Amino acid sequence: MKIKIIIGVTDLSFHRIAASLVSNVLQDMGFEVERIYAHHEKNFQNLKEGKTDLLTSAWLPSSHGGYREEVQKVVPLTDLGLHYEPYALWGVPDYIPEEVISEVSDLLKPEVVEKMTKRIQGINPGAGISRFSAKMIQDYKLGEAGYSFHTGTEEDCFGTFERAAANKEWIVVPLWKPQFLHFKYDIRELKDPKGLLGGVDKAVLLIRDDKKDLFTSKQLEVLDNLSFGNEVIAELDYKVSREGKEIDSVTKDWLLENNFLVN
Repeated sequence: MKIKIIIGVTDLSFHRIAASLVSNVLQDMGFEVERIYAHHEKNFQNLKEGKTDLLTSAWLPSSHGGYREEVQKVVPLTDLGLHYEPYALWGVPDYIPEEVISEVSDLLKPEVVEKMTKRIQGINPGAGISRFSAKMIQDYKLGEAGYSFHTGTEEDCFGTFERAAANKEWIVVPLWKPQFLHFKYDIRELKDPKGLLGGVDKAVLLIRDDKKDLFTSKQLEVLDNLSFGNEVIAELDYKVSREGKEIDSVTKDWLLENNFLVN
């Protein structure tokens, strides 16, 4: 009988891509795999409570470091692999002149205030980019110029940007890399002199140490050698999220092409 592995997946498109890649590798090893999708905090809570064995794409140390610390109060964790190197950003479409807007404080220029959409649409409140963005509004005093940050769904955020871009409207998008919008659009990152968006994280696979005995040392080594990169995640994310392709087929094809699978 196959050993069952339960993976925690943060329920955002690019996290689902990474989890699908890992799931295909685990299935190739002969495991039965179940994925549990939840928001950021719940995902780590499930790991803490032992409802999941692994958690894919934990962003460390900036975005998810606090969540990890809470889990480690109960059980030690080990990092495996390097799925990609994510970081949060505020960006604008490249049709907005760089000489007009190159850093966050430029959003306060009168000519920019006049043209820019003041509502900045984000994703769920537990995401690092959401926490960072709320602080950006405050610390850069953007609220005094009429800007506001709002949380919502992925589609609230991405759809708002895509509709604005289609009409060449001036808009700020609170985003990150990797994300599928970067595969299609040229989004210029705004400089953040205050450093409120954090640095570059490492997206890793977390395993509870009390679950390591489910794997052989060779299998743990394979998981620790998994590395995909921002561009790969963004491209696969686009194929699934905007081209409508089936996620596990897309990721399995990539793994086969890049010699990550035995079978």
